[in-house]
Amino acid sequence: MTRPITVGADGSAESLAALHWAAREAVRRSLPLRVVHAWEESAGEDRAADVDKADVREALTRTAGEVTGRHPGLTVTTDLIDGGPVEALVAAAAEAETLVLGSRGHGAIVGFLLGSVGQQVIAEATRPVVLVRAGDQAGSEADGREIVVGQQGGPDDSAAALEFAFEAAAARGAALRVVRAWSLPTVFTYSPGSLALLDEAGGMEPYEKKALAEALEPWLERFPDVQVTRQVEMGSAGEVLLSVAARAQLMVVGRRARRSAVGSRIGSVAHAVVHHAPSPVAVVPPV
Repeated sequence: MTRPITVGADGSAESLAALHWAAREAVRRSLPLRVVHAWEESAGEDRAADVDKADVREALTRTAGEVTGRHPGLTVTTDLIDGGPVEALVAAAAEAETLVLGSRGHGAIVGFLLGSVGQQVIAEATRPVVLVRAGDQAGSEADGREIVVGQQGGPDDSAAALEFAFEAAAARGAALRVVRAWSLPTVFTYSPGSLALLDEAGGMEPYEKKALAEALEPWLERFPDVQVTRQVEMGSAGEVLLSVAARAQLMVVGRRARRSAVGSRIGSVAHAVVHHAPSPVAVVPPV
């Protein structure tokens, strides 16, 4: 089954930027584009009096028309999905190669891309979710900017994020920067086994560089044409990633979602990058 690039539309500037990003991505990957909007009947009383389901469907079709003229060979479909926004978007993501959302917005179709909803979708989606800010332009994809991806833990911990990042770089002919941040462990986390590993590697930084090399090995073999820069730096992962965000056309982070008493959380690194990176951000769930 061919999965589409799916984009959520609400008529806001953010969702229009997401629409154009998604269309370019679909063209790059020779995939269809699906434009969706969630319609919740119980929310009708909160909508403008002159907005009904037919109006929303028509507006959705007009929104899709924003990209059909620019990309005449692109297959575009639209869907008005019944149900709550989180449930509808998570279901749409499950059928997509990638789900693309505006990072903020409350637009002309009465939007669902508000922060709390977007965060829940990121936390629950089983496919990668890309967040795009209003004003995002295609220029950053053509001016030599990198794909930046964060790597942490062992080879399996970041495999999904690395795969997404390498595929994105290969599709664009872009360079890839892989960032691994580290910090000094507290005395309570040391053990004879960990100390032996550190001694064998020659210290913390060589150990971290070795761990990054092991994580990258299968992807370098699979994507030999992707130019890769390795960055191993002491500091918090969020801060180190954001320090190179200005040079990125796309930031890629893994997701470590967990449930709490106040809802789903996506992890501190993903949260920091999603909120502060100027470029589109891809949040990739674990395999």
